[in-house]
Amino acid sequence: MPTVEMTARWLERLELPEGGRIDYFDKKVSGLGLRAAPSGRLAWFVMYRVKGEKLLRRLTLGTYPALTLADAREQARAKLLDAERGTNPGEAVQQDRAAPTYGELVAEYLARHATKNRTADEQRRILEKDVLPAWKHRKANKVTKADVIALVEAIADRGAPVMANRTLNLIGRVFRWGMRRSLVDHNPAALIEAPGEERERDRVLTDGEIRAVWSACGEAGAVGMILRLALLTGQRRGELERMRWADVDFGAAVWTIPAEHAKNKQAHRVPLSGQAVAVLRHRLEATKGSPLVFPSRIGGGNRPLTNISKPVDKIRAASGVDFWPHDLRRTVATGLGHSGVPRFVTGKVLNHTSLTESGLARVTAVYDRYEYDAEKRDALDRWATRLEKILAGKPGKIRELRRPGLTPRAKTGRS
Repeated sequence: MPTVEMTARWLERLELPEGGRIDYFDKKVSGLGLRAAPSGRLAWFVMYRVKGEKLLRRLTLGTYPALTLADAREQARAKLLDAERGTNPGEAVQQDRAAPTYGELVAEYLARHATKNRTADEQRRILEKDVLPAWKHRKANKVTKADVIALVEAIADRGAPVMANRTLNLIGRVFRWGMRRSLVDHNPAALIEAPGEERERDRVLTDGEIRAVWSACGEAGAVGMILRLALLTGQRRGELERMRWADVDFGAAVWTIPAEHAKNKQAHRVPLSGQAVAVLRHRLEATKGSPLVFPSRIGGGNRPLTNISKPVDKIRAASGVDFWPHDLRRTVATGLGHSGVPRFVTGKVLNHTSLTESGLARVTAVYDRYEYDAEKRDALDRWATRLEKILAGKPGKIRELRRPGLTPRAKTGRS
């Protein structure tokens, strides 16, 4: 085990052993060594004793030339100092090696936690789009605040400030979950300000834009039908994506959104206009026995179609209309108002929670289990008639719609 004065020149001229391995020790840093193997592998190591112990330990630092002589000396000094203070540097290295990569942390998070959340697919999409490509193979504990800031600011700089904020929030959520399970020891997203300025959208499509989007949807397969149903029913995109045939009653022309699929966790009955029924019957022929109205190609027809960003981009380009799926829901709400539907009934159609949760109104809501099906059907029929005229290029006035046997709900008190 020769001790030599190691230099860059000495390393360049080092001859490899023909058989076996040779350990060389550095004169400058006691304990630092280099193991040379016939294969050409040159591995740095440090020999040390933890304070108070007699056992001589060995710790591999890295390989040359990836780890230079100067860096090897710096690491060796740090490890020897830890040992002198009574800390075993080998244990810290083992813990670091056992620590999960960011990709492993995300996989655990998605499998054990996110599946309980209705936005699991959207979370997966965000992580796979921007975060995992950057950090998948990096140790999760090595992700720094600077890394997080650089990543979310890059998203904001490409013109997606809202997505930058969503990504920052999700990064923090994953790390907080990892900390609770002792998988990581810090949250690098903590105390970082949101990079994007968010403004509440108030976008409502004009009649001409509705026609253009509707037409473009006809060439966009399942995603086009999701957006058409969004325009016909005013329901949320996520609820439409998870629609099941078991929840559709063609005889009664009603779609029941189960509580577990509704944003406000309240089951919701959606009356279906004739146009909406026609779209669903077309989908019934296309789904080939799947329990889902909009199944993904992945999962044998048992997973809902959720990653629709690219198809929506194509519809946006084909129509020439700059819109987001939620703008269609806002457009329906506005159209219901133009059709003479009271705001309270519009809220029932959209399955909004009560405008107030205080006082008498809250108590009344507990006892009032009337579903307002008749009012909701009347409202959506009014909107379907208006939409039909918009698509024909002549919206005009909305006539009063009455189904056989439908009369306004009597305004009587309840006890």
